[in-house]
Amino acid sequence: MKKCSHSHHHALAELNITPLLDLAFVLLVIFIITTTPVVNDLQVKLPTAARRPKDPKPKINYVTVEDSGKIYLNQAEVTMDQLQGKLTDLRFVDPDLNIVIRGSAKTKYGNVVAVMNALQDSLILKVNLATDPAPDGPPAAK
Repeated sequence: MKKCSHSHHHALAELNITPLLDLAFVLLVIFIITTTPVVNDLQVKLPTAARRPKDPKPKINYVTVEDSGKIYLNQAEVTMDQLQGKLTDLRFVDPDLNIVIRGSAKTKYGNVVAVMNALQDSLILKVNLATDPAPDGPPAAK
């Protein structure tokens, strides 16, 4: 007759909480280290910084393309040839020129591409496309 060890089966039924305690202690140490002390006992007179004017924000120029194909540069209507010339002039004045293209949602894609080509030909590197924020909720399938 074979005798079974009951202690072996009894050990499998118990829950080993050693890894759980290790995790709790690690989290406790992390919280202690990352918490900043609230009390500062030392009074120190800090030096004052010199007041320096802030750098001006870069001026952003807008190119607007309407549904009808009309193009505006900063609210002044221009043709495609005038647009490229004016963009080149603006780039010589400000080499770090920022342009935002505001194309109507119903405008033809080719009009916006033509404006982007004019920007590329004028060697303007900072170009953004303006969009409206999406409404809350899942995107609508069309």
